Amino acid sequence: MSTTVDLTRGAIESIDSARHIDDILGLGDHLRDALWRVESANLEPYDTPGGLVVAGMGGSAIGGMLAREALGDRASRPIMLARDYALPAWATPDTMVLCASYSGNTEETLAVYEAAGALGAQRIVATTGGKLADGARAEGVPVIPLPGGFQPRAAVAYSLVVALEVAGLCGAGERLHAEIDVAAAHVEQMVEMWGPDAPGDSLAKELARGLNGTIPQIAGSGLTAPIAYRWKTQINENAKLPCFHHELPELDHNEIAGWQGASQLGRFSAVFLDDSDLHPRIRQRIELTRGLIEAEAAGTYRVESVGQSRTERLISLVLLGDLVSLYLAVLREVDPTPVPNLDRLKSALARG
Repeated sequence: MSTTVDLTRGAIESIDSARHIDDILGLGDHLRDALWRVESANLEPYDTPGGLVVAGMGGSAIGGMLAREALGDRASRPIMLARDYALPAWATPDTMVLCASYSGNTEETLAVYEAAGALGAQRIVATTGGKLADGARAEGVPVIPLPGGFQPRAAVAYSLVVALEVAGLCGAGERLHAEIDVAAAHVEQMVEMWGPDAPGDSLAKELARGLNGTIPQIAGSGLTAPIAYRWKTQINENAKLPCFHHELPELDHNEIAGWQGASQLGRFSAVFLDDSDLHPRIRQRIELTRGLIEAEAAGTYRVESVGQSRTERLISLVLLGDLVSLYLAVLREVDPTPVPNLDRLKSALARG
């Protein structure tokens, strides 16, 4: 584990064999390409009073979580996730079901696809291919084709935009097409501020150095709650580290008590993801909670979103977390792309 790496492009490329950094830095282009792919699918508007269910796992599920918060009070019908083998018990034939699987072979999502068909619910598929694409095309179910060559977690822009656009098409929320386009330009400015060519004391690099050698706890609320989960999963997969997330104000009713023994067990750090639109009492809780756990933590950090619209601010923190997780991988001298334990589990399940 290095503490002296400069986190320059050269240092990153020496560790990042598959150039995962390029996928992170391409977030703006991915947002634009995702809009084009949805438009090119020529989807028809549907009126589904039962709302929208986004079925997916891992990197394919995060889009639904983020889309729900990007919409906020602009959502007019329920937007829920199915992250299992079954639809929610309340789903009806007038529910739209978006089945998202980057590989097209995610067994949980395939099961939900079949369940939605048996129910008679309207379905849309987003995938690169696999069994999901084959089944959808055979049944005349619309398919939004995703580009190949990514790790599923790197396709976050696609899963977000597809979920937002389908929400608009089925009447679950406003169409945010223009807002997404503006956010794409905004995130490119953030790349200049936080990317590999930014100074060594830039926010993303400083955060990675501060979190290095610790077990991070990421906290969010409202808009930033699903982003806290995204940070956790990115640190898990890219940096190969344990990492946990929670939501305010709930963590102040339980997790805060656990910090009393943190320093006796190891080095734990805390990152609080803030946003200008959070409830004033939540923002007050962030500072109070930081103060109360500070003595037991290896470091505490408050990070605020950047941007005007909800979509801009959300995507700014997604980018920041992705970069922090990759910089952590470089500092730990571990290749961010391979996920051998996930691969072994999938192989074992396929055999069983």
